Amino acid sequence: FGSRAIRRSSFGEFFSSPPSFHRLVCKMGYAGYAPGNKVAEALTPLQQALRSLPLEKAQEILELLEKVTRNVVRNPGEEKFRSLKLTNPKIAASVADAPSMVDALKDMGWVQEGEMLVLPPSVRLAHEVHVVGLIDAKDWWKKEAEDEKRRQMRAGNMDDEQKELIQKMELDRKEKEAEGPVLHGSVAKKLGDGPNIMRAGDVGI
Repeated sequence: FGSRAIRRSSFGEFFSSPPSFHRLVCKMGYAGYAPGNKVAEALTPLQQALRSLPLEKAQEILELLEKVTRNVVRNPGEEKFRSLKLTNPKIAASVADAPSMVDALKDMGWVQEGEMLVLPPSVRLAHEVHVVGLIDAKDWWKKEAEDEKRRQMRAGNMDDEQKELIQKMELDRKEKEAEGPVLHGSVAKKLGDGPNIMRAGDVGI
């Protein structure tokens, strides 16, 4: 009886506590347990485009995109920085190597007009969004390059069938990352009453 009264008193004190205390308990988790893992956020269209670049050209293309974006951020009213000629040899070569570069620019607000890409006056590029996003993409591709190097080293000790399987798995992984995580709602599942279910009475509670 005494232990029940104590537990009842504890719950009464919890519900009579101020809202700030409730938020603290919810943040920490019940009984001191850590809260569940956060669901991964879906990739934005820009992130998907930046992660679809070819590995061997990714850093070079991202450097070009960062330079173009920084010019616009620093000089938002300069028309010369708000238009790109797709016939420019450097830009043409980059687009030929990675058509998704144009998709990335369009996701930032650029509009294609014939052989030009133009950034409308109403579009404002922000350092904390677009420049930082490009820097994050460079870091992501740097890690991918390191992982690819390790995979190639491991592949040196594999036969052809194993290498083919690893390549297929890697392609599937990259496609899923480019699409972003699939988010599912929580669905209650019936656990059943089989012999493997442990009850409180089984452990003396």
